[in-house]
Amino acid sequence: MVETVETELNPKHLWGKCLDIIRDNISPEQYAASFAFVELHSFEDGKLVLDVPSEFVKKVLEENFLPLMASTFKRVFNGRIKALYYNVAVVKNKRGGDVIEKTEIAPQVKNGAPRDDARKTPDDVTAPQVQDLDSQLLPHYNFDNYLEGDSNRLARSVGESIANNPAKTFNPFFVYGPSGCGKTHLINAIGLRIKELHPHMRVLYLSAHLFTVQYTDAVRQNKVNDFIRFYQTIDTLILDDVQELSGKTQTQNTFFHIFNHLHVNGKQIILSADRPPIAIQGLEDRLLTRFKWGMLAEIEKPTQNLRYGILSAKVEKEGLKIPANVLKFISENVEDSVRDLEGIINSLMAYSVVYNCDINMGLVKKVMPRFVEKAEHKITIEDVKECVCDYYNLKVSQLDSRVRTQQIAFARQMAMYLSNQLTDKSHVQIGLNIGNRNHATVIHAIKQIKDMMEVDEKTQQDVEELTNMLRAK
Repeated sequence: MVETVETELNPKHLWGKCLDIIRDNISPEQYAASFAFVELHSFEDGKLVLDVPSEFVKKVLEENFLPLMASTFKRVFNGRIKALYYNVAVVKNKRGGDVIEKTEIAPQVKNGAPRDDARKTPDDVTAPQVQDLDSQLLPHYNFDNYLEGDSNRLARSVGESIANNPAKTFNPFFVYGPSGCGKTHLINAIGLRIKELHPHMRVLYLSAHLFTVQYTDAVRQNKVNDFIRFYQTIDTLILDDVQELSGKTQTQNTFFHIFNHLHVNGKQIILSADRPPIAIQGLEDRLLTRFKWGMLAEIEKPTQNLRYGILSAKVEKEGLKIPANVLKFISENVEDSVRDLEGIINSLMAYSVVYNCDINMGLVKKVMPRFVEKAEHKITIEDVKECVCDYYNLKVSQLDSRVRTQQIAFARQMAMYLSNQLTDKSHVQIGLNIGNRNHATVIHAIKQIKDMMEVDEKTQQDVEELTNMLRAK
């Protein structure tokens, strides 16, 4: 029994439990790129010392995982950690395994987890003054490192306007777009700029999920009135991932009253979601109406040029040496998320440090499949036109022409039908790219091919073969 207790209190055993919790709360890619290289150095007198292979890995941990680490350490070590230190070592090739440099780093966590009080139910009696209110904003998500492109130009412009004059231009401001497109970065940047230009204002950022958790706690503790009064004192309320309110009727009702109070009293409200308000199922009509009062701005997935710019800026900021052709390759193949771009760079740097090798195309092609699924080739309208013309022995210029012979007209309709089925382009965009036709012509073409497929086996066979050919490209 004594041996079991000693084992459970052993720092190495506790560190292993910490890693298990962290592994369950982040993706395998994030864990492999960051925590796989972190080891326990020592734990004495409340001081936890971790071995990390480089300053870069230390910075990744601090910027991305510090709240998770702090809360995990506090829980597993039962609050016995007073400070966290890093022991930074520059490591040679794994085969040698020699540590050639060690540097003691100042404490990074004191007296528990940073931002740990964010989950507590707000209390109007103990509501902090402006200078004491933790805005919960992420300092590295600012306008200085938020690159502008076609996909986010409108949203950024509106955001800067709001930051300069809160509640005077667009209120509420509702920004939406797919995961990883930069919504959280933008709304944080707005909050930080407001705090910079208007230091007297109370600014608060939180997720809709955390708002729901706080509200549930308030109900349980019979403190709903305190909860509402606290939020009514905020000058700029930034609520992320609003779609998380879907179906939560009581939480929505409470937020409705908070929203009304803030709006009537000239306070800025900033919201984000992964879809426009009208597309969020389970949202109360009166709340939906208010979300549409101000400005809606969509952020699309970053273009290839913007992705390259983001990578270049990160590499420059971190002082890394990565060839331009490597950055170009990554930007062309990682299309969905800015987070994926940053994850790839972090992973490459970690591999470079541990294995003491340069970051080149060979390392990229080795690392990328482990962290990002290979992007499938996206079928374009041009792909469809070329495939259809090859299949029917025509020239693309004939397809785009005004000639209406039966063979060309049928091939043109087939190209329009397949473009509608296999690309994400609208009827207007398809028409413009196939002979500069209008959207009504495209709709008619789609209907014609559908009707023929029901009665003509040859047309159905052509569609199947062309579809397989395009998907096999």
